[in-house]
Amino acid sequence: MQKPTLVILAAGMASRYGKMKQIEGFGPNKETIMDYSIFDAIRAGFEKVVFIIREEFEETFKSIMEPKLAGKIKTAYVFQGLQDFVPADAAVSPERTKPWGTAHAILCAKDEVKENFVVINADDFYGEDGFRKAYEFCTTACSDTNYGIIGYTLSKTLSKNGSVSRGVCKADANGKLVSINERTKIYWKGEQVFFEENGQEFEEDPASPVSMNFWCFSPGVFALSETLFSQFIKERGMEPKAEFFIPIVADHFINTGKGTIQIVGTDAEWFGVTYPEDAPTVEASISALVNAGAYPPALWS
Repeated sequence: MQKPTLVILAAGMASRYGKMKQIEGFGPNKETIMDYSIFDAIRAGFEKVVFIIREEFEETFKSIMEPKLAGKIKTAYVFQGLQDFVPADAAVSPERTKPWGTAHAILCAKDEVKENFVVINADDFYGEDGFRKAYEFCTTACSDTNYGIIGYTLSKTLSKNGSVSRGVCKADANGKLVSINERTKIYWKGEQVFFEENGQEFEEDPASPVSMNFWCFSPGVFALSETLFSQFIKERGMEPKAEFFIPIVADHFINTGKGTIQIVGTDAEWFGVTYPEDAPTVEASISALVNAGAYPPALWS
């Protein structure tokens, strides 16, 4: 079996954070969060990484990533553009300026990825254990009828600086994904976790597994995504802010009986930068891991 590929979603504009956080340095030598993900992926066994980026960022992005990755892992670049895979007869809102979300981003990698692959966000720190679990799943269990999602503990993924969006996973007795409930405003309140929905506040179990957009797929997901995206555009293309998210594809995959999605649990501590105020926490967390010997001070030396 071919070794799986790591696919990194790096085309987002980081609207809440206010700048291109995918290439901002947080490590002792200005390593990006992506650097740590790629380092962990290499340790787990991955030999190729595909970056999904906006074409206008290509020169800047490559100038930062290529010098440090040369000779360490194969790299490839895929552009995600507004018109990619949009049917010729579909109407698109003239107000629409950005691409169509995470599942659309994956679809843009169709011609580059021919083996089982793992998808992650560029600006999330997932931890070594998550990549080892993902590599093992992709090489032993992932197929056209069995995908995977790395499940993180909700309490380990929240920000102290405000509400966040999290996909709370519901599993069956065999650990298979039943549904992902998107909580668009979930937050700490004292020692408890709450989310808001339709103006009401509800409590959520802090031990719930959540999706941090860390998925394991076979190449079969491309054909399914292309079909669903075509339908999505025809139905919602005139909505300026419509998003074709990965859970849309996952829900269809499960609910139509095409296959199952295994929740692969990890105890890794997730962290990321949702708000500018999160940056010092990320820097301190990485520093603590370096001081503990989990990562070398100079990651790529």
